[in-house]
Amino acid sequence: MPPRAPMRKSLGDKRREVPLDRTQDIVKILADFKDGDTRGVVKDGEKEEVVVSKIFSTTHFGFRKITVERPLRLNFQASPERIERLEQERGFRALAESKKKGALGAKEQAAGRAQQEAIRNIVRALPATLHKDRAEFENALEAAAAKADLKLAAPVTKAILSALSERDETAAMCSDKEGNPEPDPELRDTESVPLSESVEVFSAREVKPHVPDAWIDREKRDVKDHEVGIVGYECIEYRLSRSWSRKLLIR
Repeated sequence: MPPRAPMRKSLGDKRREVPLDRTQDIVKILADFKDGDTRGVVKDGEKEEVVVSKIFSTTHFGFRKITVERPLRLNFQASPERIERLEQERGFRALAESKKKGALGAKEQAAGRAQQEAIRNIVRALPATLHKDRAEFENALEAAAAKADLKLAAPVTKAILSALSERDETAAMCSDKEGNPEPDPELRDTESVPLSESVEVFSAREVKPHVPDAWIDREKRDVKDHEVGIVGYECIEYRLSRSWSRKLLIR
């Protein structure tokens, strides 16, 4: 009997069905659960044995989704165009705001506006030198603030650095207080590593040759096995009836 036979009455756009004996054989193949099970089929008028089943380990469909980071690289310059951007920085604008009402609120706002003007004067007085090292520029900014007898709060310093910076692949890496490179959110990427392969081996082959300064975020770990990378599985589609199908996600 052929693997599919014409239906007596079409079901929607379906015109053929799997005969009962073929259906029973498919169920038997599933029940036997043999890797490499074969059946004889006729192809081009000749009968031959073909493999009709293959068993895969569940890890064959699994992967670890890892986050690949690249360092933040910025240059800094006290140019008129960048200084103008300071006015839009939240940390700078907040200086002239107050949650208090009445005379106390007005007093705080006035003091904040005075501090804003002092900061503008400091920044405008900085040399227009292009700095490709954030630490170097921060030292110059701190020296200028100290000379003006002005202490810059952390949010204000952050606002100034944000306004006067631009991404630059040729600049030095920006580092945190511990000396670790800071990641650039705009360059962040993800990779799916097969469960059968080491994350380190995959990175050495697929990532490092293209972006040597990249690293894996080892803080992102799976909640079940606590290893680096979030475990996921490929979606497998299978037929449940003649008219509809579902997707099975193995986890």
